[in-house]
Order: sequence, then C-alpha cells, then structure tokens
Amino acid sequence: MTVRVGVVGGGQLARMMIAPAVELGLEIRVLAEQEGMSASLAATQVGDYRDLDTVRAFAREVDVVTFDHEHVPQDVLRALVSEGVAVHPGPDALQFAQDKLVMRARLAELGMPQPDWAAVTSADELQVFLDAHGGRAVVKTPRGGYDGKGVRVVNAATEADDWFAALAEDGRGGALLVEELVEFTRELAQQVARRPSGEIVAYPVVETVQQGGVCAEVVAPAPRAGIRLAQVAERIGIAIAEGLGVTGMLAVELFETVDDRVLVNELAMRPHNSGHWTQDGAVTSQFEQHLRAVLDLPLGDPSARADWSVMINVLGGPSQGTLDGRFADAMAAHPRAKIHTYGKAPRPGRKVGHVTVTGDDLDDVAYEARAAASVFLD
Repeated sequence: MTVRVGVVGGGQLARMMIAPAVELGLEIRVLAEQEGMSASLAATQVGDYRDLDTVRAFAREVDVVTFDHEHVPQDVLRALVSEGVAVHPGPDALQFAQDKLVMRARLAELGMPQPDWAAVTSADELQVFLDAHGGRAVVKTPRGGYDGKGVRVVNAATEADDWFAALAEDGRGGALLVEELVEFTRELAQQVARRPSGEIVAYPVVETVQQGGVCAEVVAPAPRAGIRLAQVAERIGIAIAEGLGVTGMLAVELFETVDDRVLVNELAMRPHNSGHWTQDGAVTSQFEQHLRAVLDLPLGDPSARADWSVMINVLGGPSQGTLDGRFADAMAAHPRAKIHTYGKAPRPGRKVGHVTVTGDDLDDVAYEARAAASVFLD
C-alpha cells in the first residue's frame, strides 16, 4: 500500500517535496490556500488551513501530516493529534517556531546562547531595555513575521507605538519581543533532521546573506568556519532538535558575533531557504530528508557532494513578461547552473526561484551562480 504524505500549505517548499516523494514511492497530497499556487501539481484540496473541519477532512486522506509553513493554529493541530492523526512536527514543537517569545523562554531553559531579550508590553518597558542596551534594539512581533516582516530596529520606544496599539486593540493582551542589536560579522544557518524514533543527522553549517530581511545567497559550507565553529553550530542544532522534540527538518538561524560568539536568532521547523543548496549539493536533499524524517524512515546522508555550493535566490524576476524566456536563456548561458523556478508570477521582492552551482573553487562557483541568477533580472 502506498504511503500518503499530506503537506499543509501550497508554496514552493511543498512544490520541492513532490519530486523526492515520487522517487521514494510516496503519494504526496497538498492542502493549498488557493488555486494556482506553487505546489498545484500535488494540490488535492484547496482551503483554509486555519479551519479545523477543512484540515481534518484533508488529514483523513493521508497517513502523516506535515507543513510548508508554521502558521496552522495550535487548536487545529492539537485537535488532530487528539484524534490520532500523525502530525510532524507536532504542536508541542511547532509552538516554538510560531511564537518567538515562547521560543526565547524555552531556549533560555535549555541553556542555548542567544541575544539579550525581554517581553515588553508598553513603551515604558521598551525604553528601559533601550537604556540598558545603548539606545538601540530590535523589536519583533512574536507571531507571524518572516522574511524581514514583523522586525524593526528602533532608536526610541515611540517607534513601536503602532505595534503596542495593535496589541491593545486585539483585546487579548500580549507583548512584543525586544532583543539586543547584535554586532555580528555574518549570519549562519545550521540544519538538522530528526525522526520520531530519535535518529538525528546534521548538515554542514552554511553562511547566509540577507537583503532587506530576505535570504539572498547561501554558501555551503560556511567559508572560514573551521572545526570549532562547525562543531558549535552542530551541537546547538542537535540540542535544540532534541530539547524541543522536533520531528522533520529544523533550521537554526545563527549570528557569528564580532567577539567570536555564536547566538541563536530564529528557528524554522520545515525545509528552509538556507537548505535549498542541498537539492544539488548534498547526497540527500532537505526535501527528501524531511519526508524520511516525518515518516520515521532511516535518514539519508547529509554530506556535501562538492567542496562548495552557492545558492542564489531569484528575487522579483523581470519587471515585464514571465520567467519562461529567461529560464531558457539562463540554461543556455550557464549550463553548469541548476535552475529552479517556483511557478510564481514576478513581483518585487518575491522569491520566484533559485540557482545553485557546485564545484571545487569558491570564487568560480559564486561567480557562475550569481551570473546565472542575474539572467532573470532586468
């Protein structure tokens, strides 16, 4: 009997699970938010992931439920679990990716290195934190932010007044997360996969480059990482996966600071942009690994296939027309590049695809990947 995997969310992450699902002999089904999304090839249902009846009906038709994003409400997730549905990662783990305040508190309990932080419910409390941290800090909305959304660097407490007002209007109370403005030399990401029976594997730590809060480039492995840094990042990733009970892929976004510390920034419990390089640069891609993990199958080898992999996100695409013609142009001009498109219409700042190049010379690989990605842009 064919095993059926259900993915909630019809974005590009679900889309990139389709090919490895077919290769593993799985049937993949997707609950898409609307028609025509990236994963429409496998969309067997269209509906609201926040509605219990909709998600329950979807879950009845599959053997395990997993996710393209972390936004399914806790009450929906817990109802599924109470009804015997296999949900991976489960709600007890996902809550730490859904709420940054809950995440910070739990990471502190686990002894993970992280920036100074506080929960603040008023401008006065925010000002106290600012005064103690040199007058500048990062304020985040605890829920819903991604790709730079819900994140704001502030120099005065009044710069978050609109967010405090929104909390007051919500009527449920709540707080904002404020963190020290970390002086970092670069951003890193550590991915690990964990299956329910406990097996864990770790990918090489990578360097990520952000543009406007959106991941623009990934270099694997992180240059100049050294054995110590690689070991520290791996230990952090494994400790968090075990401490939070994550099943599936976990991405831990990290800061490498000017004083040689490694601090946890944010978490994602699903395939992640920092791991797209694994499609072409690792023995087992993050997408295949996620499917293996949530089904409690033996995990694949996470080792890199080449000395270097560079992944460049295609952000926005051409200002006129479609990506179709650019796709052929990029293939013709850069046959070494592996080009992935997401089936999305171009829009400023939107992730519409990515390009990966692998090889033994970092400068050459980076140049080729950037050149191939540039074909898609005006």
